[in-house]
Amino acid sequence: MTFHRSWYQPHRTQLNIIVPSERNRQHQEHFRTTANVIITMCHVIVTCRSMLWTLLSIVAAFGELIAFMSTDWLVGFPRTPDAVFGPHGATAAGEAYRPTLGIYGRCIKLPHLQRGVLCGPYAVHFGEIASGFWQAASIFLAAGILLLCAVAFISVFTMCFQSIMKKSIFNVCGLLQAIAGLFLILGLMLYPAGWGSDKVQLYCGQDAAPYRSGLCTMGWAFYTAMGGTVLTFVCAVFSAQAEIATSSDKVQEEIEEGKSLICLL
Repeated sequence: MTFHRSWYQPHRTQLNIIVPSERNRQHQEHFRTTANVIITMCHVIVTCRSMLWTLLSIVAAFGELIAFMSTDWLVGFPRTPDAVFGPHGATAAGEAYRPTLGIYGRCIKLPHLQRGVLCGPYAVHFGEIASGFWQAASIFLAAGILLLCAVAFISVFTMCFQSIMKKSIFNVCGLLQAIAGLFLILGLMLYPAGWGSDKVQLYCGQDAAPYRSGLCTMGWAFYTAMGGTVLTFVCAVFSAQAEIATSSDKVQEEIEEGKSLICLL
């Protein structure tokens, strides 16, 4: 029995040395196979409908972002700055202008400033926004814009990746755009409810009330936000067409032919 134990001991040592090397070879082969599959599956697919959806998604996101940051939501009634001293010591009134008021910013003209209109935020903190309705509107608008910016960022990479977690990336982005559109609608509906605040009455007169702008007129930022909201829902619907275009039979034929760059007009 002692002879057999000493005879088998070297073989056990050899097995302990051989097994790790075999495992390393298996890991290397598995890594190479996975890399080849990834390279094979990475196709750049460009179609007219997918590129149009990407472009519209970026335009909608930037349009809403610019509108939210603008001060031209409300344009106040014409007024003149206080009288100032002229170069010869006489008093002279400034030129008439129309101040503008945004959700958290404003543009006014001060008599002691020679550079023209002064624009900037009137609310340093969130609680200083003119109305509670505007605070709620800013939350919904910011949430919608955040989703739109995320979709705009993802849409750039849809040429290379058409699915995420086994879900169509176009359908996922379309759903996010629809949710963003609902947030934007809520924000735009709450915004006029804050026209009765003291801040708005300084710009629009005492007749200003919820959903009544008084002496003010709507600025380009408000219309841009409305147009961006409509465009957001258009993109949400059009995302289905982008999905159909990138998964059509022509695209599958190009993939089967081994092409990595597929461009269909």
